[in-house]
Amino acid sequence: MTSTVPTAVPHTDGQQPPITMFGPDFPYAYDDYLAHPAGLGQIPATAHGSEVAVIGGGLSGIVAAYELMKMGLKPVVYEADQIGGRLRTVGFEGCDPSLTAEMGAMRFPPSSTALQHYIDLVGLETRAFPNPLAEATPSTVVDLKGETHYAETLDDLPQVYRDVAAAWNACLEEGADFSAMNRALRERDVPRIRAIWSRLVEKLDNQTFYGFLCDSEAFRSFRHREIFGQVGFGTGGWDTDFPNSILEILRVVYTEADDHHRGIVGGSQQLPLRLWEREPEKLVHWAYGTSLKSLHAHGEPRPAVTRLHRTAGNRITVTDASGDIRTYGAAVFTAQSWMLLSKIACDDALFPIDHWTAIERTHYMESSKLFVPVDRPFWRDKNERTGRDVMSMTLTDRMTRGTYLLDDGPDRPAVICLSYTWCDDSLKWLPLSANERMEVMLTSLGEIYPDVDIRKHIIGSPVTVSWENEPCFMGAFKANLPGHYRYQRRLFTHFMQDRLPADQRGIFLAGDDISWTAGWAEGAVQTALNAVWGVMHHFGGTTDPTNPGPGDLYDELAPVELPED
Repeated sequence: MTSTVPTAVPHTDGQQPPITMFGPDFPYAYDDYLAHPAGLGQIPATAHGSEVAVIGGGLSGIVAAYELMKMGLKPVVYEADQIGGRLRTVGFEGCDPSLTAEMGAMRFPPSSTALQHYIDLVGLETRAFPNPLAEATPSTVVDLKGETHYAETLDDLPQVYRDVAAAWNACLEEGADFSAMNRALRERDVPRIRAIWSRLVEKLDNQTFYGFLCDSEAFRSFRHREIFGQVGFGTGGWDTDFPNSILEILRVVYTEADDHHRGIVGGSQQLPLRLWEREPEKLVHWAYGTSLKSLHAHGEPRPAVTRLHRTAGNRITVTDASGDIRTYGAAVFTAQSWMLLSKIACDDALFPIDHWTAIERTHYMESSKLFVPVDRPFWRDKNERTGRDVMSMTLTDRMTRGTYLLDDGPDRPAVICLSYTWCDDSLKWLPLSANERMEVMLTSLGEIYPDVDIRKHIIGSPVTVSWENEPCFMGAFKANLPGHYRYQRRLFTHFMQDRLPADQRGIFLAGDDISWTAGWAEGAVQTALNAVWGVMHHFGGTTDPTNPGPGDLYDELAPVELPED
């Protein structure tokens, strides 16, 4: 069992082709595009060495910069803080350097096939992540309304949890053609994907996640809906998503984005850092041994961008925090889109007015985490009286919500994610320091595990993050509200600029908040590749006929367009 409540109605046809996270909105095979020996495309020799601004050094920005460099362009990366964005791995002061905490992205599904391309490219290892009831998780405790249940599989939980699992599967099947869509995605049956999804977008764009549950006969019980909200599927409770568009949730379950997660050994931030330093074997124009790092003075990105405006020749002019002003033939903006409204002075002419509206309407969810280092994975000890693990991966309606136990073997120091919370649950912690948060979490866990002294195992100070309080993020990730499909479509399709006036071309949006699957690193990679195609096309470049890019197939695959009137 790999999820608290299964996300899929199982197939009975034996062999199942692997699914990919390209999703129903734009079913383009990014993994095939990346794997093709012809590469992603080429630009005219006259454009070789041309500078392109890449604003934001998160995964999307670094992937875009890396691929643009390989084409023979010169990416100039701007980063306000540190390379990695929400792939942020931190250590614990005074502790073994191998002890790390993932403050942002920490678990990645196998369906993230474009992301996996880069994980493999830089030689990183992954291992199964200990989600609730996952095979890699020795045990899970579900604690709701003061009742605590210990489980190693779903079958160990009371019958009501299996009833909730069955209700969720029935709800998906009845309301969202789950089996048909899942099969079409596996088989990459584009006409079938589009036929199912087009109907659902029109039907469900105005529906909340909670409303979708309430409309299902399978979820007529409030008790079942309440349990589902607390326990959810895959990674745990999803009630913080109840106000969001059901389309967002369907994208997750269709593509198995919340299943079979793996973590990156040593921390996810290694991925953008290694790409920054990597010297590609095949690249155009640049000498062998060139890397993004070597193309930047002192091996560091340019500082934060403070102003963006258009200048003569429809060029993009960038002012940074040092006062330096540079002008580019093209730019890729990968930072969170709200930065364009608050932190960066922008010309209105940068984007069409309806794109500005979409940026303004983008809805970001809050998220907080709290980690502590411990002397060893003591949770694997057995309770002499019960024979059970003394502590387990924990889902609860108490203040901690989700507690994850992370170790690298029985004789090594380990890490506990004491709490991972979203939205209102996250906002409760905003005024509290890391130590104050730790005290609250230890008190909550003490009520679930009265015989376990967690505190005596702690060997260092806690580390915490509230992404809504991070000045360059102001939230964890985008989550569309009902009625936001049209806004998201504008942002995702921005890389297709031939129909825009000439004075609104040349700057390309990317990043996971531009993608259909926000909150997942795969969306950051896919939109980076869209932007790379857009920049290539902007400079007069083309793809190889045997490996058409996302823009070449856009008319065939374009997301369904809802009427504006």
